[in-house]
Amino acid sequence: MTEEDDLDELGEKLYSLVSSKHGEIAGKLTGMLLELPNAVIKQMLQDESFLNDGISRALQALSQESQVVSEVEEASASSDSLGERLYDLIDLHNTGHTQKITGMLLEQTKEAVLQLLSDPELLEKKINIALKTLIEQGEEEANMTDSDGEGESLGEKIFHLVEQIDPTHSADITGMLLEMDSESLNQVLRDRSLLEVAVQRAQSALAAHTQTHSST
Repeated sequence: MTEEDDLDELGEKLYSLVSSKHGEIAGKLTGMLLELPNAVIKQMLQDESFLNDGISRALQALSQESQVVSEVEEASASSDSLGERLYDLIDLHNTGHTQKITGMLLEQTKEAVLQLLSDPELLEKKINIALKTLIEQGEEEANMTDSDGEGESLGEKIFHLVEQIDPTHSADITGMLLEMDSESLNQVLRDRSLLEVAVQRAQSALAAHTQTHSST
C-alpha cells in the first residue's frame, strides 16, 4: 500500500468518527486533521480522547478563521456604507463633481471620513477645497490644450506664408520665426511687409550659417 493509499484509508476512518460528532463540518475538520503526521492520525483513531483534543483544536482554528473573514467583510461593508453616505451628502451641494470629490475625500482615514459625516461645516469646507483643486486642474489642462492648439495653428499659417516667399527654406525659416513671441508672430501674420522683412533676416542668418560651415 502506498503512502497516498494509506492516507486515503486513514481519511475515511477519521471522517466516519468525526462525522458522528460534527456532521455539517466533518469534511472541513477531517481535512484539517489529515494535515497532521500519519502517526498522530493513527493515534487519534485508537484514542478517542486524543481525537477529541484534535477536533477541539481544529474547531478553535476554524472559529478564528471565521472571525477574521467576518471582520474583513464587515470592514468592507462599512467602507461601502461610508462612501454611499458621503456621496449622498456631497451630492446635495450640486457641485457637478460629486463622484470625483467623494473619491478624493474617501482617501482620508475612516475616522476623518466619519468626522465629515457628523460635521456639516467641515464637510462643506472640504468640498470647497476639493472643488477648487478640480477647477484648477481643469484650467491647467485647458490652458495646455489651448496653447498647443495655438502653436500648431500659428506654425501652419506661417509655414504656408513663408512657403510662398521661399519654398526651398520654408521649414527652416518657419522654425526660426516660431522662436519669436506670440505677439510678434501675430503682427507678422497680419502685415505682409513685416513677414517679408522677417523672412529676409532669416534668409541672411541661414546664408551666414551655411557660409560659416562651408569655410570650415
